[in-house]
Amino acid sequence: MLPERETLSELRLSQAKQCLVSAEALLQINDERGAVNRAYYAVFHAIRSVLILEGKDFAKHSGVISYFRKEYIKTGVFSADISDTITDLFNSRSSSDYDDHFDFSKDEVVELLKESADFVAVIEEYHKNRKTRKTFVLR
Repeated sequence: MLPERETLSELRLSQAKQCLVSAEALLQINDERGAVNRAYYAVFHAIRSVLILEGKDFAKHSGVISYFRKEYIKTGVFSADISDTITDLFNSRSSSDYDDHFDFSKDEVVELLKESADFVAVIEEYHKNRKTRKTFVLR
């Protein structure tokens, strides 16, 4: 693997973790919309941290997600339940960014942040142990 791919992967994983910190901070100031946005982007950057290791990147979020599902979930690298987390956060982010009547409760947003943090943790575990043949599962 090219060293610059490894470096870019680490940068993207770091971005994902920073998004989690930002999501928590936004939730503390009652900005649920912003918190959901950052929770989704934590997942998105975490996925991109995996894809860049093989030199893959896409212009659209749908391309990133579709490739990840096809090459990493359907092949058993990650458990299928991780796909539900991606869907939940993608749809929630779309609602928080574009719906005029955003109606998530604080408890719902807390749960989304937990899903996002669990997802990033699984991706982090993958980075540490990707040479093994195990399936990475949400906690």
